[in-house]
Amino acid sequence: MESSLDLAGCMQRIAAAGLSAGTSGNASLRTPEGMRITPSGVAPAMLDARSDVAMRLDGTVLAGRLEPSSEWRMHAAIYAAHPDAAAIVHCHSRHATALACCGRGIPAFHYMVAVAGGADIRCAPYALFGSEELAQHAVSALEGRRACLLGNHGQIATGHSLESALSLAIEVEELAAQYLLALSAGGPRHLDDEQMREVMERFAGYGQPQERGA
Repeated sequence: MESSLDLAGCMQRIAAAGLSAGTSGNASLRTPEGMRITPSGVAPAMLDARSDVAMRLDGTVLAGRLEPSSEWRMHAAIYAAHPDAAAIVHCHSRHATALACCGRGIPAFHYMVAVAGGADIRCAPYALFGSEELAQHAVSALEGRRACLLGNHGQIATGHSLESALSLAIEVEELAAQYLLALSAGGPRHLDDEQMREVMERFAGYGQPQERGA
């Protein structure tokens, strides 16, 4: 089904949900030529379809009147490494970023952690924003996963559409908030490998067919 959400609308929903402040965060869509990505340093409210930057994954700009997001290398590297990813959302949501600033991922404290594709949500090591080093750290943390935290930075989520990537980013933020609360209450009980394996098997047949793998 054709997506009803464009890049500008996605960024505006990110802002409305409180997932990023100011001009932070970015989003992209895979295209036959490479990707379309949001521009650098533009407030979500000012974005529209004309703001998109069309690029090849090697960084060649094909169309657009603005500079692409400074994180284009990270988006490009993820598309190159994960052919199933059709959309990417990156944001600095409060609780996920707090964990990332502690260098902590999200372990199997709740079965919904499996929504990101595995038994945990990893935290990639810190690297300078916009750098190739950060791009490669993100690719590694996303191996076998659909979302990860970025050390001292934020979070990134992928999906088969902008809707599914945004939905996953919202879920990761909620899980991060729950995990921080559980830590403050003395530390959560973790589910074991077998329990998480059962969850992931159940998730494989959960929801409507077109949404599986979101």
